[in-house]
Amino acid sequence: MPQAGAVIVTRGSRGMTLVERGKKIAHYPAAAREVFDVSGAGDTVIATLALSLAAGHSLADATKFANAGAGVVVGKRHTATLNLAELRQATAAPGGAAEFKIVSREQAAAAAAEWRAARKTVGFTNGCFDLLHPGHISLLEQARAQCDHLIVGLNSDASVRRLKGEGRPLQDEDARAIMLGSLGAVDLVVLFGEDTPLELIRAVQPDVLVKGKDYTAETVVGAAEVAAHGGRVFLAELVSDHSTSRTISQLNQKSAKR
Repeated sequence: MPQAGAVIVTRGSRGMTLVERGKKIAHYPAAAREVFDVSGAGDTVIATLALSLAAGHSLADATKFANAGAGVVVGKRHTATLNLAELRQATAAPGGAAEFKIVSREQAAAAAAEWRAARKTVGFTNGCFDLLHPGHISLLEQARAQCDHLIVGLNSDASVRRLKGEGRPLQDEDARAIMLGSLGAVDLVVLFGEDTPLELIRAVQPDVLVKGKDYTAETVVGAAEVAAHGGRVFLAELVSDHSTSRTISQLNQKSAKR
């Protein structure tokens, strides 16, 4: 616990300042974000500080967490909650935020509900994403253009093996999730072990369901469920001559010629 002789000052849009006896004054600038409602920001600061200190963090780290948490909630409408996934992402070091985008089904559903409450549209797409290629990037960028926040469902290793056969995936689920999480178009990554993402779609309830134009609106898994709550299906343009299977085939051919 911090020693006596410390003062924390909240400074609105300028962030927070920590003054500790015998230490250099520390300033924590507010994260640049669109502010919707400052209601509850102070309560978030107090709650995050208390929980962080109770968890054994230093006063400096607790202040950093509280400042980041306040930055998250002012980006939501009215008084709003702050979840652990949001706090982790907000406090991640530059270049290290990818892993904090990887969340559970329950966390993704909670985040989607909060985004919808803030009148933001939630998009969803899914796939194995074994070897990222231009086709994948194009799909994800088109998906993000259709919504404010994009959630990607990622087939688990066992699911990929059932769909693609032994020898796949080439990269395990952790590596594939990190790659997706590193992309700016992607907000959250959720692993699912079923053969289809139907149960995940039911949990997230996206406003926009995105697949490539090799599907039709009628054959997209979850289309009926999304339409039932007023959502829609978007079919993205495909990038020709790019697929993981094609890449693997080309590598095998080159290896055979050696």
